Amino acid sequence: MRPLRFVPDNTRFDFVRWRFAAFAVSILLFVLTVGSIGVRGLNLGIDFEGGILMEVRADRALDIGAMRQQLQALNIGNIQLQQFGEVTDMLIRAELPEGGEAAQQVVVRQIQEALGPGFEYRRVEFVGPTIGGELLRDGLIATGLAILAIAVYVAFRFEWQFGVSAFVSTLHDVILTLGLYSVLGLEFDMTSIAALLTLAGYSINDTVVVFDRIRENLRRYKSADLKTLINMSVNETLSRTVMTSGTTMLAVAALLFFGGSTLFNFSLALAWGILIGTLSSIFVAASLLFYLPAIRGRGAEGGADAGAAVPAKE
Repeated sequence: MRPLRFVPDNTRFDFVRWRFAAFAVSILLFVLTVGSIGVRGLNLGIDFEGGILMEVRADRALDIGAMRQQLQALNIGNIQLQQFGEVTDMLIRAELPEGGEAAQQVVVRQIQEALGPGFEYRRVEFVGPTIGGELLRDGLIATGLAILAIAVYVAFRFEWQFGVSAFVSTLHDVILTLGLYSVLGLEFDMTSIAALLTLAGYSINDTVVVFDRIRENLRRYKSADLKTLINMSVNETLSRTVMTSGTTMLAVAALLFFGGSTLFNFSLALAWGILIGTLSSIFVAASLLFYLPAIRGRGAEGGADAGAAVPAKE
């Protein structure tokens, strides 16, 4: 039985030819991202702006959706509910009101009265904006270090040119996903940091597959120039890239449309990141090797014509 393929065997698309168009789109989106962050900034959530945190345990299974509507009717600002552990446990996050400690205690009492009896308030904390700012800084540093660690691994596993390309392309994907939060005004919280870290890992996954095939073809076709090798390698892995991205997108789409408001921002960021990461793996990551020192003597134009070489089936 032949394996399922959404891309025909032996495709010969000239991906390198479209690198300038891909670079232009990437630069345009990058400028839009930087401009939006500079003018509008990020819509920071309670995790980073500070707020009231309440850990609640009920004497019955919780209906998070109904309780969320019940508390939002209080009009006390942004309020988030998250179930954790048992079906009776819940975290409530609410904005810090103006007016200091007295106003904060009023909000806590309003929440308790709205929920009614049958709840045990196991923890009530007030997170100030200073702590929130530290969380934001640490989250962004963690994301940056993760990207750097990925690039170092790729450079060690392959060659340093691949590491530089992996760093630029992964950073590109993460920054453009960060721009989505700013342009659309989506709430940026700790879940968003998790989305960025997830995308960094997903993005490099496809890129490494392409790089591995390039390295393999470098050994197989000694006289081929770099452009031929890149096109050959991307074409050989294209079916795998499309199927992996497509199946992942189906799972994310289920979360996006059926996961509710709590998971919407996270799912939308993942969907956008998968799209950007797939396109950068195909059009950007490998093409960046053109502008780095030659790999094993293979420049963009050097070497004999490898047109007679038949790409290996994956």
